[in-house]
Amino acid sequence: NSRGAASLLKDSIPITEFSASGPFEGHDLLRRGFTSVKNELLPSHPLELLEKNFQLNQDKTNFETLRNIQGLHAPLKLQMEFRAVKQVQRLPFLHSSNIALDTLRGNNECIGFEDILNDPSQSEVMGEPHMMMEYKLGLL
Repeated sequence: NSRGAASLLKDSIPITEFSASGPFEGHDLLRRGFTSVKNELLPSHPLELLEKNFQLNQDKTNFETLRNIQGLHAPLKLQMEFRAVKQVQRLPFLHSSNIALDTLRGNNECIGFEDILNDPSQSEVMGEPHMMMEYKLGLL
């Protein structure tokens, strides 16, 4: 009975044996998707991660201090105001200065790096207004 022997042989050999493994393994696009070099990079300097999360850490520290001084209601109210201010923005093709968010954080009187070197008039990318609005609304 050749049919029974083939099914026994098929059941006894695991499929993982046929896949390549080790240093010469190829990337399986169907199972793992496209590779991205950006995802595999590690921070180049220990302070890079701290610098990326500076504003988040600053907000957390301010909320903890505010909670210790004024109670639980104060940071909750401030977080709700932050969310409301972040939702209100200009159209996608217009630059938004987020002055309300800066005022809530107390950064409206400070001149920083982003105030001088983040000028939208010097931007290299300016999209077509109609296409950008259709993309934001999900029509494209």
